[in-house]
Amino acid sequence: MRSEPVPIRNSYEGLSEAELVTLARDGDNDAVHALVRCNNQQLFRIARGILRNDAEAEDAVQAAYVKAFTNLDGFRGEAAFSTWLSRIAMNEAYGRLRRHRQVVDLAKYREGPRAPLDGEISHPMAPHPSNPEAELARAEVRKLLEKAIDALPEPFRLTYLMRDVQEMTSREVATLLGINVVTVKTRLFRARRLLRAELSRNVAGEFSAIFPFDGARCASMASRVIQELSLQRDE
Repeated sequence: MRSEPVPIRNSYEGLSEAELVTLARDGDNDAVHALVRCNNQQLFRIARGILRNDAEAEDAVQAAYVKAFTNLDGFRGEAAFSTWLSRIAMNEAYGRLRRHRQVVDLAKYREGPRAPLDGEISHPMAPHPSNPEAELARAEVRKLLEKAIDALPEPFRLTYLMRDVQEMTSREVATLLGINVVTVKTRLFRARRLLRAELSRNVAGEFSAIFPFDGARCASMASRVIQELSLQRDE
Protein backbone atom coordinates (compact mmCIF):
# COMPACT_ATOMS: atom_id res chain seq x y z
CA MET A 1 0.00 0.00 0.00
CA ARG A 2 1.27 3.45 -0.88
CA SER A 3 1.98 5.80 1.99
CA GLU A 4 0.15 9.08 2.43
CA PRO A 5 1.82 12.24 1.03
CA VAL A 6 4.16 13.95 3.44
CA PRO A 7 3.39 17.68 3.89
CA ILE A 8 6.18 20.13 3.08
CA ARG A 9 7.10 22.87 5.50
CA ASN A 10 6.04 26.24 4.08
CA SER A 11 9.52 27.64 4.69
CA TYR A 12 10.90 25.30 2.04
CA GLU A 13 8.85 26.83 -0.77
CA GLY A 14 11.15 29.85 -1.04
CA LEU A 15 14.41 27.93 -1.03
CA SER A 16 16.57 27.68 -4.16
CA GLU A 17 17.36 24.40 -5.84
CA ALA A 18 20.95 24.56 -4.54
CA GLU A 19 19.75 25.11 -0.98
CA LEU A 20 17.33 22.19 -1.22
CA VAL A 21 20.08 19.94 -2.57
CA THR A 22 22.34 20.89 0.35
CA LEU A 23 19.58 20.01 2.81
CA ALA A 24 18.84 16.76 0.98
CA ARG A 25 22.51 15.78 1.28
CA ASP A 26 22.06 16.00 5.05
CA GLY A 27 19.11 13.61 4.89
CA ASP A 28 16.35 16.23 5.13
CA ASN A 29 13.20 14.49 3.90
CA ASP A 30 11.29 17.75 3.41
CA ALA A 31 13.99 18.93 0.99
CA VAL A 32 13.84 15.61 -0.87
CA HIS A 33 10.08 15.92 -1.04
CA ALA A 34 10.31 19.47 -2.45
CA LEU A 35 12.87 18.46 -5.09
CA VAL A 36 10.78 15.49 -6.18
CA ARG A 37 7.64 17.61 -6.50
CA CYS A 38 9.52 20.21 -8.58
CA ASN A 39 10.93 17.68 -11.04
CA ASN A 40 8.18 15.05 -11.33
CA GLN A 41 6.51 16.40 -14.45
CA GLN A 42 9.70 16.81 -16.48
CA LEU A 43 11.16 13.44 -15.51
CA PHE A 44 7.89 11.60 -16.12
CA ARG A 45 7.45 13.11 -19.57
CA ILE A 46 11.02 12.22 -20.53
CA ALA A 47 10.68 8.63 -19.29
CA ARG A 48 7.24 8.36 -20.89
CA GLY A 49 8.66 9.55 -24.20
CA ILE A 50 11.19 6.73 -24.14
CA LEU A 51 9.06 3.90 -22.75
CA ARG A 52 5.61 4.86 -24.08
CA ASN A 53 3.97 3.29 -21.05
CA ASP A 54 2.71 5.17 -17.99
CA ALA A 55 3.43 2.47 -15.41
CA GLU A 56 6.91 1.74 -16.77
CA ALA A 57 7.71 5.45 -16.88
CA GLU A 58 6.56 5.99 -13.30
CA ASP A 59 8.68 3.07 -12.09
CA ALA A 60 11.66 4.41 -14.00
CA VAL A 61 11.27 7.87 -12.45
CA GLN A 62 11.02 6.44 -8.94
CA ALA A 63 14.15 4.34 -9.50
CA ALA A 64 15.95 7.38 -10.88
CA TYR A 65 15.08 9.44 -7.82
CA VAL A 66 16.32 6.76 -5.44
CA LYS A 67 19.55 6.41 -7.42
CA ALA A 68 20.04 10.19 -7.46
CA PHE A 69 19.35 10.82 -3.78
CA THR A 70 21.55 7.93 -2.65
CA ASN A 71 24.39 9.30 -4.78
CA LEU A 72 24.09 13.04 -4.20
CA ASP A 73 27.85 13.29 -3.76
CA GLY A 74 28.06 12.62 -7.50
CA PHE A 75 26.22 15.88 -8.21
CA ARG A 76 28.93 18.52 -8.64
CA GLY A 77 26.70 21.41 -9.63
CA GLU A 78 28.22 21.76 -13.10
CA ALA A 79 24.70 21.65 -14.54
CA ALA A 80 21.29 22.31 -13.03
CA PHE A 81 20.08 19.65 -10.60
CA SER A 82 17.03 19.12 -12.83
CA THR A 83 19.35 18.39 -15.77
CA TRP A 84 21.35 15.92 -13.69
CA LEU A 85 18.12 14.20 -12.61
CA SER A 86 16.87 14.11 -16.20
CA ARG A 87 20.01 12.32 -17.36
CA ILE A 88 19.60 9.71 -14.63
CA ALA A 89 15.94 9.24 -15.58
CA MET A 90 16.87 8.88 -19.26
CA ASN A 91 19.51 6.27 -18.44
CA GLU A 92 17.04 4.38 -16.27
CA ALA A 93 14.37 4.46 -18.98
CA TYR A 94 16.81 3.35 -21.69
CA GLY A 95 17.99 0.54 -19.42
CA ARG A 96 14.44 -0.70 -19.06
CA LEU A 97 13.91 -0.37 -22.80
CA ARG A 98 17.00 -2.50 -23.42
CA ARG A 99 15.73 -5.18 -21.07
CA HIS A 100 12.47 -5.29 -23.02
CA ARG A 101 13.93 -5.13 -26.49
CA GLN A 102 17.24 -6.84 -25.73
CA VAL A 103 19.08 -4.37 -27.97
CA VAL A 104 18.36 -0.70 -28.54
CA ASP A 105 20.36 1.33 -31.03
CA LEU A 106 20.97 4.50 -29.02
CA ALA A 107 23.25 5.83 -31.76
CA LYS A 108 20.23 6.95 -33.77
CA TYR A 109 19.50 9.54 -31.10
CA ARG A 110 22.73 11.23 -32.18
CA GLU A 111 22.11 10.92 -35.90
CA GLY A 112 19.94 13.89 -36.80
CA PRO A 113 17.92 13.81 -40.03
CA ARG A 114 19.89 15.10 -43.01
CA ALA A 115 16.94 16.95 -44.56
CA PRO A 116 17.57 20.72 -44.78
CA LEU A 117 15.86 23.03 -42.33
CA ASP A 118 12.89 24.81 -43.85
CA GLY A 119 12.83 27.29 -41.00
CA GLU A 120 10.90 27.43 -37.76
CA ILE A 121 7.19 26.87 -37.98
CA SER A 122 4.37 27.70 -35.65
CA HIS A 123 2.97 25.20 -33.21
CA PRO A 124 1.00 22.54 -35.12
CA MET A 125 -2.26 23.39 -33.42
CA ALA A 126 -2.89 26.81 -31.97
CA PRO A 127 -5.16 26.62 -28.90
CA HIS A 128 -8.75 27.62 -29.57
CA PRO A 129 -10.77 29.66 -27.09
CA SER A 130 -12.30 27.49 -24.42
CA ASN A 131 -15.97 26.55 -24.77
CA PRO A 132 -18.28 24.00 -23.12
CA GLU A 133 -17.90 21.45 -25.93
CA ALA A 134 -14.11 21.71 -25.84
CA GLU A 135 -14.09 21.25 -22.06
CA LEU A 136 -16.26 18.14 -22.29
CA ALA A 137 -14.02 16.66 -25.00
CA ARG A 138 -10.72 17.58 -23.31
CA ALA A 139 -9.92 14.10 -22.03
CA GLU A 140 -10.56 12.54 -25.44
CA VAL A 141 -8.46 15.20 -27.16
CA ARG A 142 -5.57 14.51 -24.79
CA LYS A 143 -5.77 10.79 -25.52
CA LEU A 144 -5.70 11.50 -29.25
CA LEU A 145 -2.66 13.75 -28.87
CA GLU A 146 -0.81 11.24 -26.70
CA LYS A 147 -1.50 8.49 -29.23
CA ALA A 148 -0.20 10.69 -32.05
CA ILE A 149 2.95 11.54 -30.09
CA ASP A 150 3.52 7.86 -29.28
CA ALA A 151 3.41 7.16 -33.02
CA LEU A 152 6.32 9.52 -33.75
CA PRO A 153 9.67 7.90 -34.60
CA GLU A 154 11.80 7.65 -31.45
CA PRO A 155 14.36 10.37 -32.29
CA PHE A 156 11.55 12.88 -32.88
CA ARG A 157 9.25 11.85 -30.03
CA LEU A 158 11.62 12.61 -27.17
CA THR A 159 12.77 15.87 -28.74
CA TYR A 160 9.16 16.95 -29.22
CA LEU A 161 8.17 16.12 -25.65
CA MET A 162 11.13 17.98 -24.20
CA ARG A 163 10.89 21.02 -26.46
CA ASP A 164 7.18 21.62 -27.14
CA VAL A 165 5.43 19.82 -24.28
CA GLN A 166 7.88 20.36 -21.43
CA GLU A 167 8.98 23.71 -22.93
CA MET A 168 12.70 23.17 -22.43
CA THR A 169 15.05 25.31 -24.50
CA SER A 170 16.71 23.92 -27.61
CA ARG A 171 20.07 24.15 -25.86
CA GLU A 172 18.80 22.17 -22.86
CA VAL A 173 17.42 19.46 -25.14
CA ALA A 174 20.67 19.35 -27.11
CA THR A 175 22.68 18.92 -23.90
CA LEU A 176 20.48 16.09 -22.62
CA LEU A 177 20.43 14.19 -25.92
CA GLY A 178 24.07 14.80 -26.82
CA ILE A 179 23.25 16.47 -30.13
CA ASN A 180 23.64 19.99 -31.50
CA VAL A 181 21.00 22.73 -31.44
CA VAL A 182 20.48 22.60 -35.21
CA THR A 183 19.60 18.91 -34.96
CA VAL A 184 17.12 19.67 -32.19
CA LYS A 185 15.40 22.24 -34.41
CA THR A 186 15.37 19.85 -37.35
CA ARG A 187 13.80 17.07 -35.31
CA LEU A 188 11.25 19.47 -33.87
CA PHE A 189 10.29 20.65 -37.35
CA ARG A 190 9.88 17.05 -38.55
CA ALA A 191 7.93 16.04 -35.45
CA ARG A 192 5.49 18.93 -35.83
CA ARG A 193 4.97 18.10 -39.50
CA LEU A 194 4.30 14.44 -38.72
CA LEU A 195 1.82 15.40 -36.00
CA ARG A 196 -0.03 17.70 -38.37
CA ALA A 197 -0.40 14.82 -40.79
CA GLU A 198 -1.70 12.57 -38.02
CA LEU A 199 -4.19 14.91 -36.42
CA SER A 200 -7.27 16.57 -37.74
CA ARG A 201 -7.02 20.31 -38.27
CA ASN A 202 -10.10 20.74 -36.08
CA VAL A 203 -8.45 19.28 -32.97
CA ALA A 204 -7.59 21.98 -30.46
CA GLY A 205 -4.24 21.65 -28.67
CA GLU A 206 -4.28 20.77 -24.98
CA PHE A 207 -0.54 20.38 -24.64
CA SER A 208 -0.30 21.54 -21.03
CA ALA A 209 -2.31 18.47 -20.03
CA ILE A 210 -0.34 15.85 -21.95
CA PHE A 211 1.00 12.95 -19.84
CA PRO A 212 -0.02 14.60 -16.54
CA PHE A 213 1.86 13.74 -13.39
CA ASP A 214 0.48 15.90 -10.64
CA GLY A 215 -1.88 15.97 -7.68
CA ALA A 216 -2.01 12.89 -5.48
CA ARG A 217 0.03 10.90 -7.99
CA CYS A 218 2.85 13.44 -7.79
CA ALA A 219 2.73 13.60 -3.98
CA SER A 220 2.71 9.80 -3.75
CA MET A 221 5.94 9.61 -5.75
CA ALA A 222 7.69 11.90 -3.26
CA SER A 223 6.45 9.80 -0.33
CA ARG A 224 7.57 6.53 -1.92
CA VAL A 225 11.02 7.94 -2.67
CA ILE A 226 11.42 9.11 0.94
CA GLN A 227 10.24 5.73 2.22
CA GLU A 228 12.74 3.90 0.02
CA LEU A 229 15.57 6.21 1.11
CA SER A 230 14.66 5.64 4.78
CA LEU A 231 14.84 1.88 4.29
CA GLN A 232 18.27 2.19 2.68
CA ARG A 233 19.54 4.37 5.53
CA ASP A 234 18.42 1.76 8.06
CA GLU A 235 20.32 -1.05 6.32
